[in-house]
Formats: sequence, structure tokens, C-alpha cells
Amino acid sequence: MVSGAGGGAERAPMVWALAVHPAEVGPPFAEAIVEVGPQLYGDLVEDVVNSGFVLAAGDPPATTGTVEVGGDRLVRLVLVGGRQVWEPASPVLVSSGWLSAARGRAGVVVIVVPPGTWPAGLMDLPLQDRIDAFTRSLEEARAAGRLLHGLVGLEA
Repeated sequence: MVSGAGGGAERAPMVWALAVHPAEVGPPFAEAIVEVGPQLYGDLVEDVVNSGFVLAAGDPPATTGTVEVGGDRLVRLVLVGGRQVWEPASPVLVSSGWLSAARGRAGVVVIVVPPGTWPAGLMDLPLQDRIDAFTRSLEEARAAGRLLHGLVGLEA
């Protein structure tokens, strides 16, 4: 979903993807993958690092961030001890499975990706091709050390 943050969609787009991943032990993990445009990327990186995010390798650390969900929508990502708020400009719907996974772990793994990580034309592909292309792009960015991640609290 294309959304906006900070000053709104006119400053830079914000793209969100929500996923559920099984865990070797315990309940599955809810993930929120976030990409912002170049104008806001530096601000988002500063906020997530100040909240305790690290390069995406190994388990994500607990952070001071939270994801707020209202009803069936992701309302906002709150960082830096509540001082920085990133809100979608358009609805980001959460599935019952994603919300259940987030509640089961009492948190969400947030992954911040740099601008350009989403492959061009992604939404024009058939569903399975879209999933495969997105997964490949995400793994390439992770292997290159370009992703940040952290475990944030859930407020629902």
C-alpha cells in the first residue's frame, strides 16, 4: 500500500507490506515492512536507530517503538519513545492472522527497507510472481546489509 508520513504523501510515498512468518518455537511472527521515499528515508533511519533498531541480521532486538492498530487498520508507527510518529496517509489493513501473530508475540517485527527495494511493476504481476519478486528483492537487500529491523510493542 502506498501511504504518506510526516508532512503527508506530497513529501514522499510510504509503502507498507504486512506478513506473518512461522517461528521454529512458539507462535508465528507478525512483520511490518516499510519503505519510504528518498526525502524521508534519512529521517526514518534516524528515528528507528534512536529507537534501538539494528542491521537486519539475526533476531530483531526489542526497541522503544510501538505499532498502533485500531480495528482492522495499522494506525501508526511510534518511535523515539513516543516523540516521532509515522502515519499512513491511506489505510493499511491488517488481517486477523497478522493481528493474532502480533498479539501472540506481544509485538511486531518492523523491517525498514531503503528506497527502491520494491521491484518496479510489482503490483502488475500475478500474486505468486509478486510474492517471489518481493521476497528476492528483500533477501538481496538483507544480504547487502541495507535493512534495519527491530521488535516493537503492539497497542491494539
